[in-house]
Amino acid sequence: MPSDVNTLAELYAQSVATFPDNPLFGQRAPDGSWEWITYREFGEAIDQARGGLASLGVSSGDRVAIIADNRPEWAVGAYATYSLGAAWVPMYEAQTQKDWKFILKDSGARVVFVATDGIRAQIEEIQEEIDTLETIVVIDDPAGGTALDYVELLARGAESPATGAVVRPNDLAGLIYTSGTTGNPKGVMLSHANISSNLNAVAEIFPLEEDDRSASFLPWAHSFGQTVELHAIIFFGASTGLTSAKTLIRDMPEIKPTLLVAVPTVFNKVYDGLNKLMASEGGIKQKMFEAAMANAQKRSEMAKRGTTSRLVEIKNGLFDKLVFSKVRERFGGRLKYAFSGGAAISTEVAEFISAVGIVVYEGYGLTETSPIATCNVKGARKVGSVGRAIPDVTITIDTDVTGDKEIGEIVVHGPNVMMGYYNLPEANDEVFTGDGGFRTGDLGHLDSDGFLYIRGRIKEQYKLENGKYVVPSPIEEALTLSGYISQVMVYGEQRPFNVAVVIPDFEYLEKWAAENGLGGTSHDDLLANEKVIELYKTEINRAQSDIKHYERVRDFILGTEEWTPESGMLTPSLKIKRRTIMAEYGNKIGDLYESDDPLLGRDTQTQ
Repeated sequence: MPSDVNTLAELYAQSVATFPDNPLFGQRAPDGSWEWITYREFGEAIDQARGGLASLGVSSGDRVAIIADNRPEWAVGAYATYSLGAAWVPMYEAQTQKDWKFILKDSGARVVFVATDGIRAQIEEIQEEIDTLETIVVIDDPAGGTALDYVELLARGAESPATGAVVRPNDLAGLIYTSGTTGNPKGVMLSHANISSNLNAVAEIFPLEEDDRSASFLPWAHSFGQTVELHAIIFFGASTGLTSAKTLIRDMPEIKPTLLVAVPTVFNKVYDGLNKLMASEGGIKQKMFEAAMANAQKRSEMAKRGTTSRLVEIKNGLFDKLVFSKVRERFGGRLKYAFSGGAAISTEVAEFISAVGIVVYEGYGLTETSPIATCNVKGARKVGSVGRAIPDVTITIDTDVTGDKEIGEIVVHGPNVMMGYYNLPEANDEVFTGDGGFRTGDLGHLDSDGFLYIRGRIKEQYKLENGKYVVPSPIEEALTLSGYISQVMVYGEQRPFNVAVVIPDFEYLEKWAAENGLGGTSHDDLLANEKVIELYKTEINRAQSDIKHYERVRDFILGTEEWTPESGMLTPSLKIKRRTIMAEYGNKIGDLYESDDPLLGRDTQTQ
């Protein structure tokens, strides 16, 4: 077990010394094979990058930024920056030039790493407007303009090594800019002590082993991927294979991960994919899968009551060998558990994946809490909850916000709570309590055992025309469990009922269309077909059978374009931008309230 750490500079030095020959980062080479670098090689690259950054004048208190997706150079740059006493400012490749400009100006970055020369060209266009920015370092391509190659930066560092600075726990480690669904991003100031407290808590309640491996696709520019995966993996001497959301399923059999760090959307896709696969197999395979799942459900229910059955256990062993092990092989054969954060995962999905033999541990937190505030752990897990507070953290519920006896705003106290928002004193006044607690803006409640349950964002909550409050995210999660629905946004503020914008899963829809004599048509024509509309009526009704009657979606729009960060419909951390979607579909949404209700078959204006 590694020793507790106080700073990220201390973290990397400890791990490089303790696990020099362990593999750390793996990535696919041009020839298709996987190449791995060791902790020793990682440490050598950090030493060189530190010297290179020092040669550019970077020192304690400065800011170094990066615009790149996950890659070894990202981590090298980060830890080299930490060891100089400077702060790391990550950005996403999927962000706009406008966002990059704001973050670089607001943070006062002196140096920025960029993934490609194309990004370099965009930064040079705005460089004159960023007073502090002196150097652009290009990672992948030969650097154009006045930029510096990453390889040249390391060469400079090798020629002129620099010793690390004295880094203190309360020093600023990084500025993580929350992507936000409206307005400019806010720079969250996280100290070395903030992030280290999270790592030390993980070591106490859920330690990893050296042979653990993750499949890394969540962006390290977001606190969840950065702390829970990058820093934690390095802390325990484990390894990670670098992949992407698009190539995850393809790469997992070669990475052979033991753990997966993901958000509920990913688990929904796994759930959806397995159900679709079994449905397409049909026959004996589908029947066996259904029997295996039924037995797993019975086993889970008995476990909740503290009982067991020899017959159920024998069946489970048989089904595990014949069915579930085959499913796990698709994920590399070693996957044991997964960590879910960012939003509440559906109980149905969590139980489904756990039945396959991959235990999902839900947690909760925000960038402002470094990010972990609560989590489920081995021996203390309740499906549907996001767990209990981690060591040294306290969770309270402010019911004054809602007037409810049980549900209120979640407030976090602990060493993980951020230093504050950078250059935003008024925003700090809004979120900090008098005793240093952080108001999360999330609704939730605690049960008698201290397990936290999330109810959604306060700012997303709205009133229907009848005065009933609605939080849309749980409804959206329920609807996306349909195999025919890829994305959805629910709306109904000051309206008589909820409606939805639905983006179909076109791969699955096209297969259904072909089977029903509708193949060969465009997406627009397909979505205008009465049979397809009827299909979605049925799917939406089925998916929301457990939703309260007044919360149910009663009408919908079918859209053809997938929402992505590039299109501006999603944040880089894959949250939907409600205002942007409303701007795109607002007129059509307004028309729904003037039409007949397609789900209930009666005039909506009489409801």
